[in-house]
Amino acid sequence: MDRRTLLRATVAGAGGLALPFTAWPAAYAGPAQTATGPYGPLLPADANGIQLPAGFTSTVIARSRQTVPGTSYVWHDAPDGGAVIPNGSGWVYVSNAEVSSPAGGGASRIAFDSTGKPIGASRILSGTNNNCAGGSTPWNTWLSCEEVTLGRVFETYPLGGTAVVRPAMGRFKHEAAAADPVRKVIYLTEDETDGRFYRFVPSAWGNLSAGTLQAFVAGTATSGTFRWVTVPDPDGSPTATRHQVSGAKVFNGGEGCHYAGDKVWFTTKGDNRVWQVNLTAGTYELAYDDNLVSAGSAPLTGVDNVTGSTSGDLYVAEDGGSMDICVITPAGSISVFLRLTGHGSSEITGPAFTPAGNRLYFSSQRGTSGSSSGGITYCVTGPFRT
Repeated sequence: MDRRTLLRATVAGAGGLALPFTAWPAAYAGPAQTATGPYGPLLPADANGIQLPAGFTSTVIARSRQTVPGTSYVWHDAPDGGAVIPNGSGWVYVSNAEVSSPAGGGASRIAFDSTGKPIGASRILSGTNNNCAGGSTPWNTWLSCEEVTLGRVFETYPLGGTAVVRPAMGRFKHEAAAADPVRKVIYLTEDETDGRFYRFVPSAWGNLSAGTLQAFVAGTATSGTFRWVTVPDPDGSPTATRHQVSGAKVFNGGEGCHYAGDKVWFTTKGDNRVWQVNLTAGTYELAYDDNLVSAGSAPLTGVDNVTGSTSGDLYVAEDGGSMDICVITPAGSISVFLRLTGHGSSEITGPAFTPAGNRLYFSSQRGTSGSSSGGITYCVTGPFRT
């Protein structure tokens, strides 16, 4: 009997009780369970090949190697991690390029007016390698992370300015970053099968040129308490950062990362998990595990990028799987929000909401062609919960 079948048998033997997420920590510290989504079932695919709930519509914003409509800028290959930066009455969507120099790499931006119309686009980072994910900062910069051995973090300036490398944030196979303005730190994930979870403590908040890199230290269980321990040599050479701190918890393929409300969530693709760290309580637990779905097939596999809405919902994108973006609600339910059809050799990347919360941007990294030159960036609008 496999793990999921055993779990289902255990649940059935207990009378099939499904506890809400808020009750799980007091009971089994269990992860989110499949339920009817807040927006209802998916409709047939629209003209862009996207299945959405009623009331939602999709638009193609940009295509790799084609000019962004309304601008003279040619969109980059393999669009990956992204974020929305407020810009007056409008906003800017930033996107990484997960390709190697000199073929591309780096990051680009598209500026929108208050109606969502593109009004400009340009490159904000060049000459880097495999820029996968990253994260925005409260001072409106974008941290673009290299997913290579001894990768670096580059702070870019979508509203104007020259990108700067931030070596104090460590050199390792960087994935995502999430800023915590309460504790004045940046959380970082590492895309290795034996990766670690880190935080960077700047010497001065708002200035990432100097500071301390620390590793998350905890036991081997999927829940418990934790502490932070300083990484002696953030340069990662000759000893990799993940091997420098005794007791640093191993995470299998760190991916997306999101902070909100004194909690930070991050995903690990090697075991299809979403982790939740309660920063106030000093505890961690699973918010989702595809092997712990108690009824039916797991709705989310190939976990990757993650973002949050103003309602507190988490939106988790798939790398592979059914090419879905799934929503995990604060009540502990998980459901499919959208599905891309005809993109079987791609992955969904860069989900990010506008400040008003009524637009969701994301990309299909390789589109329908399965090639990095076939990337497509979309916008979905509709009655998102706020």
